[in-house]
Amino acid sequence: MLTHREDYGGGVQIPHLGTVTKTAEPGWYRSAPIPVPVLGGGPCRIRVDGYDDDPAQEDFHAAIRNFLALDRSAFAVAAPSIYAYYRDVADDLLAAGDDEWHVEISGPDEVLAHVQLGNEPIVVRDPYDDRRVYVSIGGECAWEPEHGLQIVFRDGARVTKVGPYDGHLTNSAAYADDELDGVVYHSFR
Repeated sequence: MLTHREDYGGGVQIPHLGTVTKTAEPGWYRSAPIPVPVLGGGPCRIRVDGYDDDPAQEDFHAAIRNFLALDRSAFAVAAPSIYAYYRDVADDLLAAGDDEWHVEISGPDEVLAHVQLGNEPIVVRDPYDDRRVYVSIGGECAWEPEHGLQIVFRDGARVTKVGPYDGHLTNSAAYADDELDGVVYHSFR
């Protein structure tokens, strides 16, 4: 049962996003640019995947509302995990004698200064494990230009996964290991 309404212009109304338009990917929508406080307040297009066929669209609405209510302090909680990801990459680069991409970051308080987050968060339901709705953000980081950084918010409310961008919503899914449920950063070392 669809709870959104069709707009006369062919768009769809999703609460908290307004009119969204279909993208080239089947089942995906994209919002018009809207300010997203957690990402600095600049205009972002939010992508929503799997909304039409979802039997509990209100979970999407809640995740979007939660995410739009966050401010930059939400990343302060994630900074130690992001720093741990940095340390793993830096240690591997230095051990291999490859310092081309090495950047010196002295601690969690400095790590976010070396991150540039994307401006197109994705809202999607986990199709396999816990069936929750997540908001995933990709970005670039100075220490890992190839794999970048992914930050995932469970229910749009709190960071529950950070690490290289792999498209997975949880570390338990990324590593096919239920013991990693709830682990924000899982070292690849």
